Amino acid sequence: MFWRFLGRLEENVIALLLVSTTLLVFVEVVLRFGFNTGISWGEEATRLLAAWFVLFGVSWGVKIGAHIGVEVFVNAMPPTLRRFVSTIAVIASLVYCALILYGSWVYLSKMYKLDFPLEDLPIPTWVAHSILFIGFVLLSARLLILLWNIALGKAEGFKLADEAKESMHLAVNDKEGSPTP
Repeated sequence: MFWRFLGRLEENVIALLLVSTTLLVFVEVVLRFGFNTGISWGEEATRLLAAWFVLFGVSWGVKIGAHIGVEVFVNAMPPTLRRFVSTIAVIASLVYCALILYGSWVYLSKMYKLDFPLEDLPIPTWVAHSILFIGFVLLSARLLILLWNIALGKAEGFKLADEAKESMHLAVNDKEGSPTP
C-alpha cells in the first residue's frame, strides 16, 4: 500500500515537473523572441525544475525498467551467476547512493546554516537543492527493493529497456502497416 502510494506520488510529481518545465520554457521563448523581454527568474527555475525532474525520474526509471544498459555479457550467464553479478551491481549502486547521500547531507546542512537564498528566486538554497538528498533516498529505496527481489528469486537483475527489440517491433509494425509498392 505504501509503495503503491509512493509510486503514484512519484509519477504525479514527475508529470507536474515536466509540464511546469515545458510551460515555463515555452513562455520564456515567446517572451524573448516575440516581445524582446523575459522572466528574470525563468532560467534558474528551469534549471531547478529540470534537476528535480531528473532526480525523481532516476528512481522511477529503476522501477519501470526505463534505463538502458549493455547486458550482452550478463545475459549470456546462467541464471544463478546472473543473480550473483546483479546482486554485486545493486550493492555497488547502493554504496554510490550512500556516498552521494552523505555528501548531499553535509552540503545541505551547510546551506541551511548559511541560509542563502537562490540568486533569482526567494527560496533558500538548501530547500531548492534538497532534491539531491530526496532523489537518492528514493533511488536507494528502489535499489533495496530490487535487491530484496533478487534475494527472493523474483528478479534476476535490473530491468533494462531493450531499445533494439523495441526498434525491431516498430520496424515490423511499420512494414505491416505501410502500403506495399
